[in-house]
Amino acid sequence: MQNKIRAYEGLQWRSGQVQTVLDALTIEHPLSIYINQEIFSLTMQTPGDELMLACGMLFTEGVYRTPEIPTFRMVSENRFDHIDQIWFNIPTEQLNREVLTKRTMLSSSSCGICGTTELPIVEGHLDAHHEFTPERVWEAMQSMAQIQNAYLTSGGCHGAAAFDTNGKLLSMGEDIGRHNAVDKTIGSLLFSDQLTSARLLTVSGRVSYEIVYKCFAAGIPHLAAVSAPSSLAVDYCKELGIRLYGFCRENRMTRYA
Repeated sequence: MQNKIRAYEGLQWRSGQVQTVLDALTIEHPLSIYINQEIFSLTMQTPGDELMLACGMLFTEGVYRTPEIPTFRMVSENRFDHIDQIWFNIPTEQLNREVLTKRTMLSSSSCGICGTTELPIVEGHLDAHHEFTPERVWEAMQSMAQIQNAYLTSGGCHGAAAFDTNGKLLSMGEDIGRHNAVDKTIGSLLFSDQLTSARLLTVSGRVSYEIVYKCFAAGIPHLAAVSAPSSLAVDYCKELGIRLYGFCRENRMTRYA
């Protein structure tokens, strides 16, 4: 937890009173990802599970599409011991060079497709083979919320979690970026060899195109969010066969696709 949160002093105004407070804030730290000695991305993220984040990102963006984890080394060059760099060695024949050439270096914590020069072409259709009841979706959302420790401490961290058909929690990730939390969750599924068991992905914020794209790339046919989806997210879910649930809170939800 200490790795994700840092205390900052501030002045708080409340009910006409001013007092000094010490607030726990979510850390945002740059992570450089290299592939075969060349920079792939500089990603703003929350420390912790950096390797899960990087592997999830490379997999969902189609840089490599094998479930095996590439060889790597991690570098820390700061006084907080946060990971600054991850260097991957990936055989050339396993790389999607087209994807690599369509990304520039910077990806912010608020946007997973920032840094790409164009939206990737997505083709295919997922078959759900299973329907989740509203009760099961609410249970999954509550399960995720209960273990969002960084959010519960700071109020400034997103969460994502993956569940199987029985509602069993398979993996969970937290990050200041919505898409980073999803990448950490999917990266964890890769490490535990449970990617094919994941049938429901829950996210703590809104759903944009980038979240749908990552969900589809991971082969997860159900996507549920605390907040609203964007129009493009709904359009793509309808096209790709993803069941999309929005506003999953307070015993209500809306299925859009």
